[in-house]
Amino acid sequence: MTSYALRIAGLSWQVRLRGLAVTFGGLVLLVLLMALNMRIGDLPMTVGEVFTDTFDASSPAHFVIMELRLPRALTGALVGAALALSGAIIQSIARNPLASPEILGVTTGASVTVVAGVVVSGGVHGGVSGLLSSVGMPALALLGGLLGAVIVYGLAWRRGLDGYRLVLVGIGVAAVFTNVKYWLMTVGDVNDTAQAMVWISGSLHGRGWEHVIPVALALAVLIPLTLLGTRSLNALRFSDDTVTALGVRMNLSRALMILAAVLLAAVATASAGPVAFVALASPQIALRLIRSAQPPLLSSAIVGAVLTAGADLLARTAFSPIELPVGVVTAVLGAPYLIYLLTRIRKGRT
Repeated sequence: MTSYALRIAGLSWQVRLRGLAVTFGGLVLLVLLMALNMRIGDLPMTVGEVFTDTFDASSPAHFVIMELRLPRALTGALVGAALALSGAIIQSIARNPLASPEILGVTTGASVTVVAGVVVSGGVHGGVSGLLSSVGMPALALLGGLLGAVIVYGLAWRRGLDGYRLVLVGIGVAAVFTNVKYWLMTVGDVNDTAQAMVWISGSLHGRGWEHVIPVALALAVLIPLTLLGTRSLNALRFSDDTVTALGVRMNLSRALMILAAVLLAAVATASAGPVAFVALASPQIALRLIRSAQPPLLSSAIVGAVLTAGADLLARTAFSPIELPVGVVTAVLGAPYLIYLLTRIRKGRT
């Protein structure tokens, strides 16, 4: 496949035409899916009306688009991109296609702190429908995600960080967090716990601009930084001795890239809950589309945004008027893919 070297301010990247085609095609598909998401609802619109009413403040549909549908669509796309980018980084570092933010304790840690907050609040400040929902749950999720990652990273560190050990420790910590979460749910208020379960399933319901902004800012800062670290990330797929011989500061590079992955996953989880399988599947889909040696960062992010936008469309329309959490749809779609991936790994063809 034809590729070119892109040089900017002394830095260079290898740009492949196939990668550009996948990226452009993904962006077009993403725009179409977001337009469909904004078109479908209690107030149906044509695609043309969506675009015209977005900029017409006098239109009755303007409020519906700008305050209800567009924030939800943007939150879904940005959350999917952040999770996928996080997954691509973690899979590259762990050298394992089954690695994802879940093994770093980000999503499970976020779930535990949210459920703990629901239990402790006991309905105070309106429970999960009041202050806890608008401010507390996202803040608790961010705190829990970071705390979970610190625990996993600390337990996995042994004079350096080994990807295989990181995966094993992450699986163990995730199992502990999951059991703690379910125990907490048995002692909490039934109504509040039921609403928290919707968040834990991964939901875009009721998402507003306050959910869009944190993920957008995180991506705006971390995408350029991770792209600058592409050389180090590419080197980390080799053995530790090879990485050292290439002049890469292995432990520092791993720590910084893992920190970026954790921040991306934590912010995404705080905005929409732990949306399943996006971080796992998106990097591998992008890898196969571009036919690269390891998950491509930018293409993975776009694939993640497309998957989440498509899943949200299905969640809203498949059983209308009943709306499913988007995480339920991604889990249903992701389970067969996980089986396929495990089969590929077993046959040694991944």
